[in-house]
Amino acid sequence: MMDHNSSYALLSKEQLIYTITIPLSTSIILANLAIIWGISCNRELHNTPNYFFLSLLVADMCTGVALPFIPLMGLNRELSLNSCLVAHVFPNFLFLAFLFNLVMVHYERYICIADPLRYNNLWMHRNFPLALFVVWTPPLLYASLPAFGWNNWTGPDWNSCCENAELLLPPSQCSVNGSACCSYRRVFPNAFIYLEVYGIVLPAILTIAGMTGHVLFITRGQLKDICRLHRSLGRGGQASDQEQRLNLRYTRCVVAVSLTFLACWVPYLIYMHISTAFLISDTKWNSTTAIVMSCTGIGSMAVVPLVLGLANRQYTEPAYKLFQKLRDRWRRARESEDTAL
Repeated sequence: MMDHNSSYALLSKEQLIYTITIPLSTSIILANLAIIWGISCNRELHNTPNYFFLSLLVADMCTGVALPFIPLMGLNRELSLNSCLVAHVFPNFLFLAFLFNLVMVHYERYICIADPLRYNNLWMHRNFPLALFVVWTPPLLYASLPAFGWNNWTGPDWNSCCENAELLLPPSQCSVNGSACCSYRRVFPNAFIYLEVYGIVLPAILTIAGMTGHVLFITRGQLKDICRLHRSLGRGGQASDQEQRLNLRYTRCVVAVSLTFLACWVPYLIYMHISTAFLISDTKWNSTTAIVMSCTGIGSMAVVPLVLGLANRQYTEPAYKLFQKLRDRWRRARESEDTAL
């Protein structure tokens, strides 16, 4: 009876994960494909900055594919050693590659605004293959460390892992050989998790936030210079309509950036710190809450490149024209059917 109830509990948790992640994953994949198609169709966009953004879109699309599997890491399942390593290492690699690509894109655009004279001489522009190597290879190497031996698979007292798991396994299946209780604790040692969270993920997010904040600060200073010049030419002390429009546009930009950070980054930061705190204290927390926070946190972070891409009309124009053509054909078909009736 206990095994049946535990199996049912695990199945319900997996269904909850798929219910949340499948629609979000599908939307992320389709949106990325639309933006990639838009960049590919416009020859004017075939340049190094957009190639970096294409790499980010590919990484984001891969993250969307892996999104349903990332929350599954929090469930204890019956898997062999190789299957357990693949189920944990590969999604982690895609997530880290996405994060590295995101930092690279923000850095490239940050230099374009903060130091435009040095922009065209950036090392990433002179050697694009090296830049791709930097954003894809280190995540692969770090994520693969558990496969090269940095894991807890042969740790002591792993029978308790099966006894306390959502899926209770017979003691004979809790051995190291064959099927075993696959848990993220067996794949990722605590030191590996701490290093990834506080040595890679959190510094990357803070770097992105710092560059974005500095860009807004620079933009604000440039806006003040433009308004000051406009007033000196107009010989008036009052703000003109054009100045008010510029200030309003800047305010909208600040609000959009702030809302994007709150909606896309804060959920993941909350989940990351809470899960790490429970890991340090070695206590269990409500698995349903963990699933919801994991799905929404990682999914919201994967939306960041889509916000950057959908805000550019050049990226979305081909998809928009295709949508208009399909809509016009559908309307003409409906009108012809109504006329025939």
